[in-house]
Amino acid sequence: MNSLAELRQKGFCVLRGHFPAVLIERCRAAFWPVLLDYLDRNRDEPNRGPCRHFLPMSFDPPCFAPEFFFDPAVLSIVRGAMDDRIVADQWGCDVPLLGSQHQNAHIDYQRPLFPEAPDLPLPPYMLVVSFGLVPIRLENGPIEIAHGTGPMRPVPLEIGDVLIRHPWALHRGTPNTTATPRALVTIRYVRRWYADASREVCAMPAEVWRSLSPEQQALLRFPVTEPGT
Repeated sequence: MNSLAELRQKGFCVLRGHFPAVLIERCRAAFWPVLLDYLDRNRDEPNRGPCRHFLPMSFDPPCFAPEFFFDPAVLSIVRGAMDDRIVADQWGCDVPLLGSQHQNAHIDYQRPLFPEAPDLPLPPYMLVVSFGLVPIRLENGPIEIAHGTGPMRPVPLEIGDVLIRHPWALHRGTPNTTATPRALVTIRYVRRWYADASREVCAMPAEVWRSLSPEQQALLRFPVTEPGT
């Protein structure tokens, strides 16, 4: 079964060893001081449940790498599940800490697209692409996802593995029982016509924006800031 067929059948797929480890390590090295500073200031004010935090990711290289957003294999799956007119509009990190608990099983983005017809079956109009900045194993809180209509099972990820999932696949976070923050980075892709402000995002520096090709720029929907603004 190819990855697109697996995504359609199970609600998710994993590309094993897909991103180069060196890109992940550079991102982690740049992001880790930011994460630790954030946790020093906000540890007692979790914004995703007990001992669970979300924070937006920076677009300053090497935290940001074009390879994360414009990978041909990932985009082929995302476009195959939706269409060619997609954009990335979220770039953030979910971090459960020691003391976190099992979440209730849930789906993301629960507000229906058409409130007057909440049970209307719809094709996917968003997908999330995630990878760990640390190895994600049973002890540090892997996501559990229902396999189609089957039971929920943990999805461990090694460095470089890429998880692509439908946000309406039933899932839950599991406890991190270690002292190391479990950092799972996520990019959200949506059909171009869809927009919401469900998560905070960082602005992209103008020099980073200008370094991208027109084709790459067309795949992004993030605010851009000039120096000093």
